[in-house]
Formats: sequence, C-alpha cells, structure tokens
Amino acid sequence: MKLSKIAEILNIELGGADAEIAAINSLQNARQSELSYCDSDKNEKFLSATKAAAVLVKCGTAVPNGVRALECENPHLAFAILSAHFAKPLIRTGAPAKIAASAQIGQNVHIGVNSKIGEDCVILSGAYIGDDVHIGSGCVIHANAVIYNDTIIGERCIIHANAVIGSDGFGYAHTKTGEHVKIYHNGNVVLQDEVEIGACTTIDRAVFGSTIVKRGSKIDNLVQIGHNCELGQNCLIVSQVGLAGSTTLGRNVVMGGQSGSGGHVSVGDFAQIAARGGISKDLAGGKNYAGHPIMELSEWFKLQAKIVRFFRDKKH
Repeated sequence: MKLSKIAEILNIELGGADAEIAAINSLQNARQSELSYCDSDKNEKFLSATKAAAVLVKCGTAVPNGVRALECENPHLAFAILSAHFAKPLIRTGAPAKIAASAQIGQNVHIGVNSKIGEDCVILSGAYIGDDVHIGSGCVIHANAVIYNDTIIGERCIIHANAVIGSDGFGYAHTKTGEHVKIYHNGNVVLQDEVEIGACTTIDRAVFGSTIVKRGSKIDNLVQIGHNCELGQNCLIVSQVGLAGSTTLGRNVVMGGQSGSGGHVSVGDFAQIAARGGISKDLAGGKNYAGHPIMELSEWFKLQAKIVRFFRDKKH
C-alpha cells in the first residue's frame, strides 16, 4: 500500500515523497519496506534502532534519519485501524495439502491449501487444519481440534479434543468515545517437538512474529495462552492457568492450577508458581512462589500463619 493511501485512511498529513509499504511490523523487526508504530515511552527505546520505512508516532516525537514520521494523535489506534487493511486472507488459494502416505485421516477432517501433514500422523474426525499449516511426523490431532492458518507444529506432538491453536489474540485499541477497534493479528503459533496440548486449551497467534511453545512442554486442559507468549522447554502448565500477552517463561517452569500472569512479564528457569498465584512482575528462576501479590512461597506461608494467629487471638 502507498504511504499516501495510508495517510488517507488515517486522515493524517503526509509530508515528502510517496513510497510503497509492504507490511506492518514491530519496531524491532520491521524491515526497510515496512511500517511500524511507537505509542509509549516504553517502546521509544526501540525507535532509535528501527529499520522501518515509516513509523506512526505522536506529534513531536523524534525519529532516526531515513525513517518517515507519520504523526497522529493516537498511534496505537491508528495502527489498529491500519491492521485491518494488512490482515492476511482467511481463505487462500494454492496447492492441495501434502499428506504423507502413512498418515491416518478420520472422517470430516478439513485440511487447507499449502499445508503439510507428516509421516505417521493421526488426525481424528472433525479436526480443522487451516491453510499453510505444517505438522511434523508422529503427531496426533484429536477430534474437533482447530488449527488456524500458518501454525507450525513439530514432531510427536499431541493436540487434544477441542483445543484451538492460532486464534487471534485479545487486542484492541480504544477511541475517545469508548469504541474498541480490533487489532488484526498477522503472526502465528509455533509448537516445537513433543509438546502436548490439553482439551479445550487455547493458544493465541502473535500480532507479529510467533507465539512459541518450546520442546517438551506439557499444557493441561482449559489453559489460555495469550498472543506473543513464549514458553521454554519442558514447562508444565496445569489446568485453568491464564497467561496474558507477551509473557515469557524460562525452561522447566511449573504453574499450578488457576495461576496466571499479567502481560509483559518474565519468569526464570525452574521457577514454580503455586495454585492461584498471580504473576505481576518479573520473577527470578529456581524459586517457588505463591499468592497475589506474588512472593516467595516461604514468605507466603509465614503470612498465612500470621493471619491465622491474628484471627485466633482476636477471638480470645
């Protein structure tokens, strides 16, 4: 899309020569033919090194030499509006899926164009495999699982019934008058080898790039993993855990039932989160945590003992 067309869509001024924009991307990953946005002080640290051709910014924000500044009142909202124009098509054209001869495919299975199903896979009845999906050898996809476009699944993975892999993340920009404008997600989900996904679990695709679950991680039923999350190798995620967008877990992290995280937090290797623990900040690895606000498990036990003593003494 031409920059002049983008300016027309967003109702903003365009100074200088016109140019072609191939896609939208993050400040960190944008290439010289792409457009990005910067809407907060937190993101400005990436602005100086971006390779984007143009960036949506608030009025008066300095941008590096060679980068076009598209000034607007609300860059996040402008980006959301623009994301609809760069969204990938839901129904695509291309070559029929390549299905290995040794794969077993049940009745009423849909497999989209440009997709690949590896050797010895088993896909049970009612499963939906979208376009441009790659599934490695030895995988089992149970009944009625839904694998959205562009998902990449490694070898020997198990996806249980009614799991949804690759749905849009819960991302919206907001107008002054309270309307919610959808952010279209153009990334994907990557499951590495030997990952198991429980029944009715949902894993959202990234806005840009990939939501990643690394090798050997096991995810229970009824878990929600938000867009752009990254789970390290051999994590154990128990039922009803919820991870907000851009949460990063190191390797061998264990999260107990109904625990969860706020967005943009990281947890170090071999950390353990007790049931219903709420992660609201970065946590060091190799420790056990509990409670909300989150604290080390030993401190949480002491706090609970003090609360019990307080009410016991109050009665007497």
